[in-house]
Amino acid sequence: MTPLDFSLAVFGISLLAGVVGSLLGLGGGIIVVPALTLLFGLDIRYAIGASIVSVIATSSGAAASYVREHMTNLRVAMLLELGTTTGALTGAFVAGLIDTRWLYVVFGVMMGYSALAMLRGRDPETNVEVPPDAWADSLRLHGSYFDKALGRTIVYRVTRAKLGLLLMFVAGVVSGLLGIGSGALKVPAMDLAMRLPIKVSTATSNFMIGVTAAASAGVYFVRGDIDPFIAAPVAAGVLFGATAGARLLPRLQSHSIRLAFVVVLLWVSGEMLWKGVTSR
Repeated sequence: MTPLDFSLAVFGISLLAGVVGSLLGLGGGIIVVPALTLLFGLDIRYAIGASIVSVIATSSGAAASYVREHMTNLRVAMLLELGTTTGALTGAFVAGLIDTRWLYVVFGVMMGYSALAMLRGRDPETNVEVPPDAWADSLRLHGSYFDKALGRTIVYRVTRAKLGLLLMFVAGVVSGLLGIGSGALKVPAMDLAMRLPIKVSTATSNFMIGVTAAASAGVYFVRGDIDPFIAAPVAAGVLFGATAGARLLPRLQSHSIRLAFVVVLLWVSGEMLWKGVTSR
């Protein structure tokens, strides 16, 4: 494969990754890392380095649109970033000490857990009473948004803010360790633990993943794990894809987003676990 063919192929896959990542709040890394390692045979450390760049591109392409649509909960995002940025720095340093094989295994386990958690998810469009939370009340984390698919305003209350902050530290560690933007854990944490609607969880995750990735990108760059020849087409494709995905999300049904989330995560989990088990 010539360098031009390689760049075009990576750009095309990254374009798809940007759309899916933007719609599901996962960041482009959820597809970029498996594609670069499984399809192109690249070392997972270079794939993760390119993925870190793609996650920042996803956030840049989608976050502005979601903020304009009032779907992003900025107060929740700012609170939870305290946990994710700290975790991202921790994970980035630990990544240099772990054998490559175990990176695949950790990746697969995390994705499988996220898929199963979302499969048991609640209906975010129903008005269900949530436990009161002093942090959420004092920080005014509750909110509302207009759902274009339903044609009405959805009002929601946030709960278990302390648990959410702890889970975001774990998500940040996973982000720094695997270069996936940690949306695969952020979305279930906000949706299931803090009781945000799935669309708000997705939009808020997109806003947060860029900051989380940027916190660990410097560590990968200094270590030499970011190759511009790989990262450039990945970032360009993901940016265009994320912008397109941001236009689609408000018009989709919540259950469709949840189902797509589960399918993508189960596929990736299986592929990466197989790679980890069979690699030497």
